[in-house]
Amino acid sequence: MATRTGVLVVLLLGVTATIATAETLQKFPLLMPHVKPERAETYFCTPIRIDPAQEYYITAFQPNASMETAHHMLLYGCETPGTDEEVWNCGEMALAQPGIKSAPVCATGSQVIYAWAKDAPKLVLPEGVAFKVGGRSPIQYLVLQVHYASVEKFKDGSTDDSGVFLYYTETPQPKSAGVLLMGTGGRINPKSVEYMETACTINEDKILHPFAFRTHTHALGRVVSGYKVTRKGYFDDWELIGKRDPQLPQMFYPVYKDVVLRKGDTVAARCTMESKRDRTTRIGNTGIEEMCNFYLMYYVDGSSENPLDMKTCFSSGPPHYYWKTDTRFKNLPDETN
Repeated sequence: MATRTGVLVVLLLGVTATIATAETLQKFPLLMPHVKPERAETYFCTPIRIDPAQEYYITAFQPNASMETAHHMLLYGCETPGTDEEVWNCGEMALAQPGIKSAPVCATGSQVIYAWAKDAPKLVLPEGVAFKVGGRSPIQYLVLQVHYASVEKFKDGSTDDSGVFLYYTETPQPKSAGVLLMGTGGRINPKSVEYMETACTINEDKILHPFAFRTHTHALGRVVSGYKVTRKGYFDDWELIGKRDPQLPQMFYPVYKDVVLRKGDTVAARCTMESKRDRTTRIGNTGIEEMCNFYLMYYVDGSSENPLDMKTCFSSGPPHYYWKTDTRFKNLPDETN
């Protein structure tokens, strides 16, 4: 199923669209090649190249990781990876491990398709839904990123093979999956409660069916919420897509209700952050910094239909951006968190 070309693994994953069954699914391990991180807050990336002659359909993700080892993992789809190395530093340059090349996750065409943290379990997509990769899709490589917040476990010479097992089929699926990553920049003042908020209007002529969401912060996050916002007359209708305490397992959870997103709708997300620290906390990649993320997983009908070209929705965050200063909104949701 996999062969080596240089330092890249070629993934030989997947024609009438039919539902994938247990009999048609195959399994591929996308794992770190027994790396040994030496510095806390290290980010390592490792790639696989997908067979460009065929399109394949990923229907499930099974993590092979423990929060005792990996702070979090992200799986990116790329047109081209950041480098052709087997492993590279893909986090903060100042924390890069000597002797290992540093580069971005993707050189072109970056998009998140899966995320894991805090011992989240296996993710199985709804029946008929899959991430299309390879062939004529824009995803020609998959790149696994693992964040090692601590390296205590490796001081005895141990190595790590954290990663994810991909379940896939060669059979085209009737619904194409995508992920919209929402987040903010900004800062949280000492001993304060801060709302970190973002919003983006959908300008593409596509119909999106959200089916799962995931929240992510570091230690200061108390609750993360995502909404669909639709103008109805002189007022905005805020429909809650999902809401979660980010200190719980950071898995993809089913959306609160079935909603449909169309051109002209706005998606909005908020992280409620509470700091008891004596210092300012800024958005960043390390554990002493913070993150505010809401991942919206959705599908579009038709195996030939591509997900949104818009892959991310970020604001500058506090003190520069709040919903209350966004002129698109006539009113805000009733709840205060």
